[in-house]
Amino acid sequence: MNNKEGNSNKKSGRTNSARPSSNKPKPAMAKRAQGPKKVKPTKAVAVDAAKVEKKPNQAPKRPKIADEIRLNKYIANSGVCSRRDADIYIQSGNVKVNGVPVVEMGYMVKPGDVVNFDGATLTPEKKEYLLLNKPKNFTTAADENGEFRNVNELVRGATNAKIQAVGRMDKNTTGLLLFTNDTDMIRKFSLPNQKSSKIYQVSIDKNLKFEDLEKIAKGVTLDGHRLFVEEISYIENEPKTEIGIKLRTANVKVVRAIFEHFNYDVLRIDRVSFAGLTKKNLPRGNWRFLTEQEIINLKNIK
Repeated sequence: MNNKEGNSNKKSGRTNSARPSSNKPKPAMAKRAQGPKKVKPTKAVAVDAAKVEKKPNQAPKRPKIADEIRLNKYIANSGVCSRRDADIYIQSGNVKVNGVPVVEMGYMVKPGDVVNFDGATLTPEKKEYLLLNKPKNFTTAADENGEFRNVNELVRGATNAKIQAVGRMDKNTTGLLLFTNDTDMIRKFSLPNQKSSKIYQVSIDKNLKFEDLEKIAKGVTLDGHRLFVEEISYIENEPKTEIGIKLRTANVKVVRAIFEHFNYDVLRIDRVSFAGLTKKNLPRGNWRFLTEQEIINLKNIK
């Protein structure tokens, strides 16, 4: 009985396997092919319609010419406002290129084009980026009494561009200070939620207790805001009054406030790393231009 059933199963299996070979697959394939054929004209129409809609917007996006630049970036490079604000001016019709008002977003400016912004002809500056190892007794603030000198004196003559310091430093704070005329970058590194890390070496008036070091490592609440500390440690081969701390804020006042919160007086703060930039081969009081790769790295930081 079992053999018969087995034979019958084999026969039925042969019959099923024989069907695809005996019947040509062309009809089935034809049916499958017919579906897309019916849809294709509709898709083609949709694509054509999309192309028709995109043509007006694509008109300014001509094949790129060497050294051409987007209009909003051209305006931002001149230093009058940011790209975002430039877009608003463009949309409102207050920007002309070669005497013709331009309202299209993404318009490309060619070398030799004359851009008029809100009644004034623009001459965009080249973006400059330089790094200073700030010494003591120089400040980023304007000193009305003239007691302390401004950091701008240290980079005077480096460039004709209107550069400014990124962030603030008081007279007692030393270390890395970035200068640029790139308003977008200045704004980015001034935001409280930006993600670049900075490393500070802090000198305090007495040894930092290990339990206080552990508390700081877990984060500190200042004025109701929780501050995340990436890393903190004693400086190797130095007294326990010398502390290294790594966090994202560029506000030196916050660094000082952390230690004052635990009743330590801060004697000195030295920024030894800023968003991946270091003091290597940069003596105190000296400056250097950033490399192209360093500029790219800074721009890629979110």
